Amino acid sequence: MAPAAQELKTTRQGSVEPFTLLEGPGTWYVKDFKGPGDWVTQLTPEHVAELEAAVQGVLRAGLDIEKAPRSITKDHFPLPTLGPLLEALRDEVRDGRGFAVIRGFPVDRLSRRETVIGFWGIGLYWGKALSNNKKGHLIGHIKDIGHDPASPLTRLYATHEAQPYHNDAADLVSLLCLKNARSGGLSSWSSSVSVHNEILKRRPDLARVLAGDWYFDRKGEVPPGKKGYFVIPVFNYHKGYLSVNFSDNYYHLAQRHAEVPRLTPAQLEAIDLFNELARSDELRLDHLLEPGEIQLLSNHTQLHTRSAFEDVGDFDERRHLLRLWRAPPGDRPLPDAYLEPYGGSVEVGNRGGIIVDGTVEHVSLEAE
Repeated sequence: MAPAAQELKTTRQGSVEPFTLLEGPGTWYVKDFKGPGDWVTQLTPEHVAELEAAVQGVLRAGLDIEKAPRSITKDHFPLPTLGPLLEALRDEVRDGRGFAVIRGFPVDRLSRRETVIGFWGIGLYWGKALSNNKKGHLIGHIKDIGHDPASPLTRLYATHEAQPYHNDAADLVSLLCLKNARSGGLSSWSSSVSVHNEILKRRPDLARVLAGDWYFDRKGEVPPGKKGYFVIPVFNYHKGYLSVNFSDNYYHLAQRHAEVPRLTPAQLEAIDLFNELARSDELRLDHLLEPGEIQLLSNHTQLHTRSAFEDVGDFDERRHLLRLWRAPPGDRPLPDAYLEPYGGSVEVGNRGGIIVDGTVEHVSLEAE
């Protein structure tokens, strides 16, 4: 017989035992927050001035953000007061609450090139940059560029369709909003650790299913010598940490491979319960990112999603966000199952991203 909820043992990140309830700042519920003031940090005029000065310094130095982005380092991007704040927010996301929003990036008065340089420079205070896709974009573009959402090779960020709850292929993910849609495009996130706890309380049998093997489709972004799918648990217990990796559309898509086992009734039930909890009023925070706002999330303890949206006809005026994937120093150890989605490395500070044959790392100023 499964233990009653009150009999379940409680542990914390760093000393987690499998199938125990986790406590700590990353295990949150909506009721724990009074409102956006609890997670939004407003940049001051001094912060913005430092940011703009650093951008102009990069331009004066002739450094090429498009072809040689890694030539721009922290040494080229001094932020005397903003830098320590960015690092503190990174630590809060990595080790604490798991998410943050920064408000006040001056997208309204910077050119696209200046904006991209500024976002890149901010990311330098969070860790190593990682390729967002097979094209090698070190800054991704979240925009509807007309890709068919029904195609198994389409990444949904390039469409106007809703994105289900998921994690990205990096320790940290950050989004900078440039333009909003005419309607829709609501961002939401939930604590995957809280989802874990609720499943353990309600259906401990499904918690064990989620800790088993799950087949994950690569959507055609296949590294050399690899198959079009890989295996990774949803609940990963490793060296005292619980890290959650969940993207149900990728599990369903992997069924297109004949050699992949069919999803079992228990797995389908686990997916349904996981999604029900993640989108529940008790666990889901909603935040419509406004132009100039930056979202930063841990992919190990947080889930994120986006609602469908309706855009204007003018391509240049469509909803548009920039995305960074970063590998910060001092992050948690990860099991070898993460070698597959994390570019063949689980080395802290040097893992994550998508690299395939022919990938050339670069930065594009436009969605492509």
